[in-house]
Amino acid sequence: MNLISKILDPQRIVVDIALNSRAAVFECVGALFEQHSGLAARKVVDALTQREKLGSTGLGMGIAIPHQRVKGLKETQGAFLRLRDPIDFDAPDGAPVNLFFIMLAPEQANETHLRLLAELAQMFSDKTFRETLCAAPDAMSVAAAFDDWSIHASSERSPAV
Repeated sequence: MNLISKILDPQRIVVDIALNSRAAVFECVGALFEQHSGLAARKVVDALTQREKLGSTGLGMGIAIPHQRVKGLKETQGAFLRLRDPIDFDAPDGAPVNLFFIMLAPEQANETHLRLLAELAQMFSDKTFRETLCAAPDAMSVAAAFDDWSIHASSERSPAV
């Protein structure tokens, strides 16, 4: 199991939702974390909005990883949204975004936070993985794609015997 699978609860995965703005994405994420993690939705929305003011968390290739440290949070938690229609998210390549991995971490989780972000960047740089996420029919299929990623990635890197 990879690090991301440990923080992504399938209850915080939504596929093919119709949202038309960054604010709507953050409101949806806030509701998810409130419903399935007990975090106040407003706290989540405010934290993510503050982080975006520092610069877009859009990576390019239709992907964004909004993330922030949250005071009082005990453990890092993730959520995933796949939008029905991509939205502008100020990604460096100018492409609209439809795949969002949202990560909230405890204030003091510096090294862990960076390791998780690095793993997400590796995952999303894998074209096959991105295609799998785009084709997944439901939240459980998305969760399985994240669970299986290390197996997929390590088999691609293994030399032929």
